[in-house]
This record gives sequence, C-alpha cells and structure tokens, in this order.
Amino acid sequence: MADPRLKQRLWSAGLIALFFLGWELFCLVSGMSDLILPRPSQIFATMVQRFPVLWPHILQTLATTMTGFALGVALGVLLGAVIGVSRTAYDTVYPLLIGFSSIPKVAVVPIFVLWFGSGTVPAVLTSLAICFFPIVVNIATGLATTEPEMEDVLKALGASKLDILWNVGLPRTMPFFFASLKVAVTYAFVGTVLAETVASNRGIGNVMMSASSNFNTPLVFAGLFILAGLGVALYVAFSLIEARVTGWATRKNDLLAA
Repeated sequence: MADPRLKQRLWSAGLIALFFLGWELFCLVSGMSDLILPRPSQIFATMVQRFPVLWPHILQTLATTMTGFALGVALGVLLGAVIGVSRTAYDTVYPLLIGFSSIPKVAVVPIFVLWFGSGTVPAVLTSLAICFFPIVVNIATGLATTEPEMEDVLKALGASKLDILWNVGLPRTMPFFFASLKVAVTYAFVGTVLAETVASNRGIGNVMMSASSNFNTPLVFAGLFILAGLGVALYVAFSLIEARVTGWATRKNDLLAA
C-alpha cells in the first residue's frame, strides 16, 4: 500500500506543475507579450543564461537577509522574553513596538540611508526591522501561556524567576518560536529586497530594478522566482529543525485526505 504522505506530496507536486503548465499555455494561446507576462519557460531560460551574473547578487541578498534575520531573532527573543515576564515592560514597550510595526518600512529606508549611506547596512537594518516583530509577539505569547500552577509548584520548590524562565518558560515557547521563525525569514527577504531597490547597487532587488528600467520582464520574473526559491528553502529548513526540536508538541495525526 502506498505511503499516504508520499501520495500527498506527489499530488501537491503535480498541482504545482499543472499551475506552471497552465501559465505557459495561457501565454501561448493568448499571444501575451513578453513585456507583460513572460512564459515560465522563458523565465527559467533567463535564469540559466544569466546565472553567472546573478550568482553574486544571490549571495549578496542571502547574506544580507540572514544577517538581518539573525539580528532580528536575537532582538526579538530578548524583547519577547522581557515583555513576557514583566507586566511593566508589556504596558510600556508593547505599544511602542506595535506603533513601530505599523510604519511602512519603505518609509524608514531613506532614514537608514541618511544615517549609514547606501549599501548593505540599510538593507540589513530594514530586514531586521521587518522581521523581528513576529518573534517578539510569539515569544511573549509563549511565556504568557505558561501554566500558573506549574510556576507555583516550582516557586514552592525554591526556584527563582530566572530558573522558571530558563527551565520551563523558554522550552514551552519553542513551538511559538519556530512558528515565528518561518514567518520572519520570509519577511526578512522582503526587507532586504525593499532596501536593495532603493539604496544598493548589488543584490537581487537591484537586479530587478535595473531589469525593470530596461523593460527586461523575464529577468524581473527570474529575480522573483529566485527570491521565492530562497524563501521556500529556508522555510523548509526551519520546518525540519522544528520537527526535530519540538516534535513533542506536534500532533501525530495522519494527513487528511484531499
């Protein structure tokens, strides 16, 4: 009997392939101009032909994104832990974070450029600014959902607040933490590319902006596909790590039939 999970994955892969096939046929049948919507075959051909040129830009975008993401994770965990264990910090810091998160990040890129000049630093800071908020919220939520009864038992046994945080609170936040990582890493790419289109002469964002100004639509879509591929790869990587680290918190239900 076939593995239901393998069957589900093959079915999903088939639907994805069907999507691209439908896209290809639509462009051919309708005579869609390449300037409006290039065919997937043209996009992949462009990626292959321009790969030697694109590769340094891919590395630049990936390095910038991961740097901003790592800093965002560190800042998010720190603020989330403080907010989760302190009511005063929650009442003081949380409204400020919500206000900052509500600001469109495209509005802060010029400020970063004024402070640090054009280049990698504004892209790193934009990536950090756009990805750390989900981590703060999930860490704070995970700490806030720790059972009071468990805390009372540990206090009765002589545990300090730091002991409770380290041995109970933080481990209990792991499912929340990895859920936020999978969201934050995609946001980090958004921040990096946003800054690269405005204040950098390297990176996939800069390539897409240059291609757009030259009406090279297949290259613009090639950049989009590369970013999507990087995002999916990192999402899958964090999902695999999550399955190993927080498998105890995952239900082992069979996949639902489609």
